[in-house]
Amino acid sequence: MENKAEKELRILAVCGMGLGSGLVLKMTIEKVLKDLNIKARVSVADVVSAKSEKADLIVTSSEFEGSFKGSGIKVITVKNYVDANEMKEKIISALEDL
Repeated sequence: MENKAEKELRILAVCGMGLGSGLVLKMTIEKVLKDLNIKARVSVADVVSAKSEKADLIVTSSEFEGSFKGSGIKVITVKNYVDANEMKEKIISALEDL
């Protein structure tokens, strides 16, 4: 009998409007996950919509971090949405905490 499959990691890339910068953030997250050989579902959301989404991890800028206090969801902030090294470091650290 096969072992029960691991739960798929759900990550939200959150920006102000859920448009351009969120898509850039999502692409960087997906590149890092691929490099780390981690399977996850990455979605883009604006701040308001993200509050009602289910996720294991939220990736956003420090500008929006406070919007998720008390949500029970791990939030990581990045300064540069296209910096794969920064993203990798922060995702690895966040996954160790989950």
